[in-house]
Amino acid sequence: MTRPSWDEYFIEITRAVAKRSTCNRAQVGAIIVKDKRILTTGYNGAPRGLPHCTDVGCEIVDGHCVRTLHAEQNAIIQAALHGVSVAGGTIYSTHQPCHVCAKMIINAGLVRVVYAGAYQDEIAMQYLRAAGVQVERFEQGAAS
Repeated sequence: MTRPSWDEYFIEITRAVAKRSTCNRAQVGAIIVKDKRILTTGYNGAPRGLPHCTDVGCEIVDGHCVRTLHAEQNAIIQAALHGVSVAGGTIYSTHQPCHVCAKMIINAGLVRVVYAGAYQDEIAMQYLRAAGVQVERFEQGAAS
């Protein structure tokens, strides 16, 4: 039996969280961790009380579904809603954050992003690097 690294463990949890997604286009999950403890989780879905994509379909504008909040946004919002400080923490995501999520990650005080899937938003990467946020693409088998 091989014990998973912390990054592998937390990425696997983001994949489970993503299964709660209510957008038909992509299932994305995110968790915020500090001191090896999960603080919040988030998945992409409609705002509370509004219809989900799975119920009424996606609302597409410029090739993106605007009905849903992103997983990273929901994880950060859950922290704010419940009074949990995420400053100094790490956000794990099944996908690379977009530029809007990158700005939220920066302002939330998160210091590290670990993502598994490919999503190309170079602007997001520029913002995160400029703000000094450590960004790593998770690769299976990498030690951490």
